[in-house]
Amino acid sequence: MIIPINSLEEDTLHSIAESFVLREGTDYGEEELSFEKKVEQVLTSLKSGESVLVYSELHETVDIRKRDQM
Repeated sequence: MIIPINSLEEDTLHSIAESFVLREGTDYGEEELSFEKKVEQVLTSLKSGESVLVYSELHETVDIRKRDQM
């Protein structure tokens, strides 16, 4: 189930993005970015609609996925 980001507090959304960056070790290209910059990129992707928050009822977890992978 997709969770609308506007239904979350800003602090909650930021914490989810931080957790995602720590967990995924996402590739951000050749340039090494700070942790906060990576979090900002994730938040920007969510706010633009490029990525979405997905809740798994089976695993009771929240994940971030690219919209086109849904």
